Amino acid sequence: MAAQAELSSELGRLRAAVPRLTGALVVDADGKVLAEDFTAGPVPRAGSRTADSLTSARRLAEAAALGGVREFLVRGEEGWLAACTAGDSAVLLLVTEPGAHIGRLRLEAGWSGSRIAELLDGAPERLEKTCP
Repeated sequence: MAAQAELSSELGRLRAAVPRLTGALVVDADGKVLAEDFTAGPVPRAGSRTADSLTSARRLAEAAALGGVREFLVRGEEGWLAACTAGDSAVLLLVTEPGAHIGRLRLEAGWSGSRIAELLDGAPERLEKTCP
């Protein structure tokens, strides 16, 4: 398993690369928070809710015959939420302010998802399963 410092470093890189990013979270499949970086401090139950959302997204994708889930986006009144799989064992969740550049967010999430998968799984063959 990746060291906490490596995951935190990757979240810091994301914060520097994505303007208007207000939070980032790495969660395992069971909802355990592996690393987080939120401007306003930790978000209660974010880990379990992220894991539940990924499960729901997988069910929806399956019902629509879309194949495996790589990412999902939610646009709220106060910003965006983007989740990207990070290998087979984790998901990266990003939260932004309104007006964030979604293309940049998706690009950086894909790079970070690959890096996190590498840190957690250590298996290069799993990297193609990350977004975008």
